[in-house]
Amino acid sequence: MKFSYYPGCTLKNKARALDQYARACAGVLNIELEEPDNWQCCGGVYPLGRDETAKKLSAVRALQETKEKEQALVTLCSACHHVLKRVNDDMRHVPEIRDKANRYLELEPPYQGETKVLHFLEVLRDVVGFETLRKKVTHPLTGRRIGAYYGCLLLRPGKILQFDDPENPKILEDFIRAIGAEPVIYPYRNECCGAYLSLKDPALPAAMCEKIKGSAAGFGADLLVTSCPLCMYNLNRSETKDTLPVYYFTELLAEALGVKEDPAVSEKQEEGNP
Repeated sequence: MKFSYYPGCTLKNKARALDQYARACAGVLNIELEEPDNWQCCGGVYPLGRDETAKKLSAVRALQETKEKEQALVTLCSACHHVLKRVNDDMRHVPEIRDKANRYLELEPPYQGETKVLHFLEVLRDVVGFETLRKKVTHPLTGRRIGAYYGCLLLRPGKILQFDDPENPKILEDFIRAIGAEPVIYPYRNECCGAYLSLKDPALPAAMCEKIKGSAAGFGADLLVTSCPLCMYNLNRSETKDTLPVYYFTELLAEALGVKEDPAVSEKQEEGNP
């Protein structure tokens, strides 16, 4: 199974573990991840202005290159997935944005949203299949009680992202079961951690993260798992890092598949950095 793979810039520096554990696992799962030649930063934030076409062009370039290869585009970062999926929806359904982007990039034939955008978790669920994944697990995480932390970027807006039920998601819980652990359902698993408020008022996301981690711990979780570098940063800041450990889902997957200590995988990213 071959996919175009958009890593995004954070996975090339502060969130290397999210990327490198996924690459190690991909080999076990017969998944080939091929980076586009000229991908650029997605911007990290989806521009809400309908006239902000220029800020969407890097996403359009990656989507167009993937279309030419006749592949689906896979990403790991929640923010990258969010931006790519929403820009792709614009190119499919908003003629003004589509026409401006195609004219600026001189795309011929024009790009019209043909590329399928997938999160790596969707590949595990819909392409590999969680039952197949379960059979490939060599080191099941038996006895671990894991709280899934979705955050907001993976799930909303639900009609566009179509990732899971934004109010009652289950893909991460199903993933946790597939690697042999027990998922813990708690009230704040799909609430925002306040990542985009970190610079403006650090106290606000700190309080939000305390609620998230306190809720998960109160329901019996031993640790949290996420796919978002922004969430990882906020949840592991000094105010909250001692209350409950947080891991990228790819690290737990690598452990379950027996490749966590693979020499291709660098040491876990410095604690507290995205």
